[in-house]
Amino acid sequence: MHFKLSLLIQATINSFFMTLYYREYGHPVPGFPSLLFLHGLFGSSINWNTIARHFEADWHIIVPDLRNHGRSPHDDQMSYPLMAKDVSSLIDQLGIEQIIPVGHSMGGKTALTLAQQRPELVERLVVVDIAPVSYRGGFADVIAAFQSVDLQGLNSRNEADRMMSTHISEAGIRQYLLQNLEQKQGVWQWRIHLEGILTSMDSIRGFEPGCRIPYPGDSLIIRGEYSDYVLPEYETTIRQCLPRVRIEMLPGVGHWVYAEDPEGFIQCLAAFLN
Repeated sequence: MHFKLSLLIQATINSFFMTLYYREYGHPVPGFPSLLFLHGLFGSSINWNTIARHFEADWHIIVPDLRNHGRSPHDDQMSYPLMAKDVSSLIDQLGIEQIIPVGHSMGGKTALTLAQQRPELVERLVVVDIAPVSYRGGFADVIAAFQSVDLQGLNSRNEADRMMSTHISEAGIRQYLLQNLEQKQGVWQWRIHLEGILTSMDSIRGFEPGCRIPYPGDSLIIRGEYSDYVLPEYETTIRQCLPRVRIEMLPGVGHWVYAEDPEGFIQCLAAFLN
């Protein structure tokens, strides 16, 4: 019975994976893994552009938009097993034999899940400012900011920024979120599938499938000094998932580690890759 249930679950996952939009930098190098950058919630592949440009001379790099984000398809189903399956299918489609995932926040949990699903595919693993735990609350101000924008009556991006400022005071975060706003044939719309994300928010805050299958390879967690996403009390759970993990703190930054200090992030990542 357990075996049949496992097959049913796997068949369900297989039936829901989608073809992702992706950006590509550099060229494949025979015998070397490719870098795979995964963005966080409400982000997109463009968020990694500065970091990818730095590494493209020496590495082949794939940067997808995860489901319900950027230019990738929308679906009401959204979970880490599904997102990891999307990414895994993309890597297979491209004929890449091994990858080093570098995932921020939601992308970090997706990378962790991918490493559990297919450890033979993941040469090493980098997780940016997230832990394999469930988080409470969060994102209420961001969701309110999205919902505050009257798309039908909107005249400009600056007007949308003013609407969102009622809920989010930090201009940098508003600009990050406003990368999702686009105008097509005179109509403003969000690139993200906000309804699907809201429906799946419990799954996004949580971490399915948990740490039942540790990833055996070398791994790195880069956390921001002022972030509360990787706390000391999470370390036991982290090491259950990642027995060979190194945790490094980037000083002077919060949750948006690579955006707040790209040079420091590049140095930290490069040291691990080398």
